[in-house]
Amino acid sequence: MDFYIFLTLAVISVITALLMVFARNPVHSVLYLILTFFAIAGQYVMLNAQFLAVVHIIVYAGAIMVLFLFVLMLLNLNKDSEPQKSNLWKISGAITSGMLLVVMVGALRNQIQLPAAAEYQPDRGLPAVLGRMLFDSEFVVPFEITGILFLAAMVGAVLVGKREIKV
Repeated sequence: MDFYIFLTLAVISVITALLMVFARNPVHSVLYLILTFFAIAGQYVMLNAQFLAVVHIIVYAGAIMVLFLFVLMLLNLNKDSEPQKSNLWKISGAITSGMLLVVMVGALRNQIQLPAAAEYQPDRGLPAVLGRMLFDSEFVVPFEITGILFLAAMVGAVLVGKREIKV
């Protein structure tokens, strides 16, 4: 029974993620992303990580998606009035994406082999276990670098959204 629930949530996650990428309307894209986040939270619950599921819903589906919707409402999506960005923006985006890829590969380099059978651990989803895993293991450096990348992305978003004052 758990396998069928997992499979259903996985199919919903993949379909809504694809709909999010291919949606022409940005508001519909954000709504599909919210559905993807809820399906992923359901998978967290199935992994006995209730804390992660609740934090995932509160942080991503709640706060970040509301910010995305506000940004979409404030942006002028008319392509005729938008100034064209230089190639410097494309290069900086490619470098940032490459750095994120390096962080992800570094974080997952030891996770390639999965154990044959996972034992049930009743305390797996507790915040103390999650904190020890993030801050007392080999994941602390990728975790901190990801935080720095998020800070750089926020600064970049502010610079992109800043209007130039004409003198």
